[in-house]
Amino acid sequence: MTTFCIITCTYNAEKELPRTLESVGGQSYGNVCHIIIDGASSDKTVALASAYADNNHSSHTVKVVSEKDNGLYDAMNKGIRLSEGDYILFLNAGDTFADRYTLERIATQISNIGGRELPAVIYGKTDIVDNDGNFLRHRRLQPPETLTWKSFLNGMLVCHQAFYARRDLAQDTPYDLSYRLSADVDWCIRIMKEAGKKGLALHNTHLTLCRYLEGGMSVKSHRASLIERFRIMKKHYGLFRTLLVHLWFIIRK
Repeated sequence: MTTFCIITCTYNAEKELPRTLESVGGQSYGNVCHIIIDGASSDKTVALASAYADNNHSSHTVKVVSEKDNGLYDAMNKGIRLSEGDYILFLNAGDTFADRYTLERIATQISNIGGRELPAVIYGKTDIVDNDGNFLRHRRLQPPETLTWKSFLNGMLVCHQAFYARRDLAQDTPYDLSYRLSADVDWCIRIMKEAGKKGLALHNTHLTLCRYLEGGMSVKSHRASLIERFRIMKKHYGLFRTLLVHLWFIIRK
């Protein structure tokens, strides 16, 4: 059976974390490991995570680590190193699954695919919620029917939280810590490139996989994030193609 490792990175997230823990703990699917990587929070985050681990009545495995780190992507790399199972996915504090049957539906799809090799990536759609978890809208960028590493030339068409990477690929492809705000974009592209080299499929679930909390580092530092994303796109797609795409964005607006 397909196994999933959920990584949740936190820092002073006592207000947002409970609904993420409730969503993960309430998944109907049993083959789940949940790793919480905390950056030495000073509020009740660690207490909440520890109580969640101690009172875990599901068949899930829960691990909690709290120590200083060098930022979000360093924490994500720690989670990847500790991960187990077939796939890893990231749900940070405030993010949730679409519903309690999300992982069960994905596992059923994967079991019906057949073949010897698991897909390198499982992906789907995303909804945006507010600070209270209320639905705001569907994410503007939508996943293409067939995803490749070249798809992200047109923007991050699959949200990070709806991008499930095979664990072996993820552990061989850690986040590049030279990026402060958009390392997730670079990481997803590199994972898909590795999939292409190995001839591995990317599986479109056609499902809404997560409910993503509006905001985040890249939104709060929008200008710096755009500059960093331009650097990432130039690295993967070349300067000329990157300039052409950005020119088209400007004309379209």
